[in-house]
Amino acid sequence: MRRSVVIGTGSALPRTVVSNAELAARVDTTDEWIVERTGIRQRHIAEADETTGSLATEAARAAIAAAGVQAKDVDLIVLATATPDQTFPATATIVQHNLGCHGGIAFDVAAVCSGFLYAVGVADSMLRTGMAQRALVIGAETFSRILDWEDRTTCVLFGDGAGAILLEAQDQAGDSPRGILATKLHADGNHNQLLYVDGGASTTGTVGKLRMKGREVFRHAVVNLADVLHEVLAETGLQTSDIDWLVPHQANARILDATARKLNLPPEKVVITVDRHANTSAASVPLALDTAVRDGRIKPGQLVMLEAMGGGFTWGASLVRM
Repeated sequence: MRRSVVIGTGSALPRTVVSNAELAARVDTTDEWIVERTGIRQRHIAEADETTGSLATEAARAAIAAAGVQAKDVDLIVLATATPDQTFPATATIVQHNLGCHGGIAFDVAAVCSGFLYAVGVADSMLRTGMAQRALVIGAETFSRILDWEDRTTCVLFGDGAGAILLEAQDQAGDSPRGILATKLHADGNHNQLLYVDGGASTTGTVGKLRMKGREVFRHAVVNLADVLHEVLAETGLQTSDIDWLVPHQANARILDATARKLNLPPEKVVITVDRHANTSAASVPLALDTAVRDGRIKPGQLVMLEAMGGGFTWGASLVRM
């Protein structure tokens, strides 16, 4: 069976690190308040010369190098972001230009924190149907550009960064095939006003700022994420106990803990980077994945569940054998 196999991962973080203590000097908050409620201790914030496109390019180059291929071998780029460099063209085309892999397919996907999962689903479908051979799937954000730095309930939660995987279409056989085994995606527009940005080209003509009702988002996240993970497992005929690693969207340590408990998944099987990166939206899952691959936790042949939920609401999960 033709499957989309992960042959490389990469990530990129802005050079400036902002601690909770530094935030407390400009916002009415404390390190203790942030850690207790979110688990976040620091985040990376992009400088003026660091953009979604530049971070995405750096992450993509790292994934290409890890795979041992050349940029010209990439014929599909799917970039998930809610903070593109321009309204148009797609930031994916900027990355394509930076890499020098012209002539292939390149476009953006907008599903906020679930964007990387949506991008994985789209790229996997295109690889399996033969539209491309190698795909860069990237999540990249500069959320600091759309934060209201007067709103202490939201501005402390987010950071900037990018993560990428390089997928290659391969014929896989046997009982333990590598690659993406199943992906399930959902959306429910009824909850638009629980997590959104109050601007847009066709409404206000401005970029706007992020707004969130955190308690309601938390409640939906725990239920939706557990449900979609069970969907993916049912699709593959596997059990929670078969999962080697859960790589969740790094929104809040409490959500990560609650989701793991709901799945009866041991906490030592959950990759957590929210303390270092905060919530990087679409970059969150690939950033955490690359971190765990490079530090040796995630090994070839292991089953890795990726999951996320974001504004919209959108949510999804994907099971991958590395």
